[in-house]
Amino acid sequence: MVQYKEGSRRTGATRRIYNSLLKQIEAGVYGVGDALPSSRSLAEELGVSRTTVTAAFDQLVSEGYVRVRQGRKASVASGGRPSHVDQHDRPMIAAHQLSAYATRAMALPSNSTAGRPPLKFDFRYGDVAAADFPKASWRKALNATFLMHRDRLGYDDPAGSRSLRETLQGYVWRSRGISCDLDQIMVVNGAQQALDLCARVLVNPGDRVVVEDPCYVMAKNVMLAVGANSVAVPCGAHGMDTTKLPEAGDIAVAYVTPSHQFPLGGVLPAAGRQALMEWAKLANTYVIEDDYDSEYRYDVAPIPPLYLSGQGRVIYVGTISKTLAPTLRLGYIVLPYPLVDAFIDCKRIADRHTSTFEQEALAALIETGAYERHVRKMRRLNAARRAIFLASMTSSFMDDIEIVGTTAGLHVVVWFNTISSAQEAHFADFARHHDVGIYPITGMFLSSTNEQAGYIFGYASMSVDQLAIGVEKLHRAYLSFIGGAAPQKGLGRQR
Repeated sequence: MVQYKEGSRRTGATRRIYNSLLKQIEAGVYGVGDALPSSRSLAEELGVSRTTVTAAFDQLVSEGYVRVRQGRKASVASGGRPSHVDQHDRPMIAAHQLSAYATRAMALPSNSTAGRPPLKFDFRYGDVAAADFPKASWRKALNATFLMHRDRLGYDDPAGSRSLRETLQGYVWRSRGISCDLDQIMVVNGAQQALDLCARVLVNPGDRVVVEDPCYVMAKNVMLAVGANSVAVPCGAHGMDTTKLPEAGDIAVAYVTPSHQFPLGGVLPAAGRQALMEWAKLANTYVIEDDYDSEYRYDVAPIPPLYLSGQGRVIYVGTISKTLAPTLRLGYIVLPYPLVDAFIDCKRIADRHTSTFEQEALAALIETGAYERHVRKMRRLNAARRAIFLASMTSSFMDDIEIVGTTAGLHVVVWFNTISSAQEAHFADFARHHDVGIYPITGMFLSSTNEQAGYIFGYASMSVDQLAIGVEKLHRAYLSFIGGAAPQKGLGRQR
């Protein structure tokens, strides 16, 4: 329906006339082909100017309800909006119209908390504190980008703005030791689009895809949505168990998080990285390296990326979601040369390109050194958060829990020795009612044998004071929970 500018008596009258005529057309007072009153007679009848009535007629003409012919009265061209569809028929109609991709995607469990009431103490992994965002630096960079002289505003390179790719080329060399050509770098809307492009370029329905077990849910889901068959390789304290890789054969691609396995936190050792790359060579396949939080190392030295020993078979995925904010939706890929053209063409079809203004603002942030200063600051802040979180959990829960994956990143996994995996979701719901958000791990396993309840705890979105209070509230909820249920001592899980 037309949107009229408020504050005008004429536009208010036009809207009323438009609505009145439209309702009469939809109700069948005027049928298709019937003549409508002339604008002159309506104006006289309603006591308004003819211009006001003509404006209402013009809107009805533009929307296809009314037809105007030279020398004749305006007549009804369409009977109005589509007829009512019975509610019971809608699922059948929708199912018939959906693609196989959409059907598979809708069948996958949602990992989103969008729409839920916010919690005061939310340990959701992936979130970062709003107070940490470098507002002044980002505003300055974005303003400079907006004020930059441009002859025109148009569609940009699907690979990404040249200025950002040039700065990323230097950044990945300084931060990760990756040497690559400019043409190998592509800017994407976060790591999730990188994974989606990998699936679209490399995977056909029915193909086998190697994934970690447990696995980042959105990586697993993107492969399942395109119709891939997941081959789960178990992960432990040292990341993926490469001795359990399938025989080299018809594998479309492998997805790994070698520098900090998600979610368990293990680091793939040098021997494991070598074994993985030898397997990829025999399998003649590519490996997706999701290096989602390499900026955060605490008790261990930085781990060289798999890309360095990848023999041209590694697709390196990086993101700023953990350093700046996931809301910006900015990430990047370093591609093997044979894949560059295919990724560019698929990115162009997907969304033309990532927002140029944000790309150039990030480029300015990196060029001035502000980004890397911010990363160093965040490393210190999150190290302090990690320390208070671990100390609070240990002092509160003592031997009732086991914490793993503490050496890096912005999350850990906590196993509860007194809660069974069958009670895992129930305890998460119970904690939510106490204003504490915790997130079960079971959904990340493809083939879980765990008997204990496990949860992924993110600690980057709260202050140290909030973390301590949040752990205290969780402990009170825990005592109440196990007080109302028989404690499950001696539970075990697959190591």
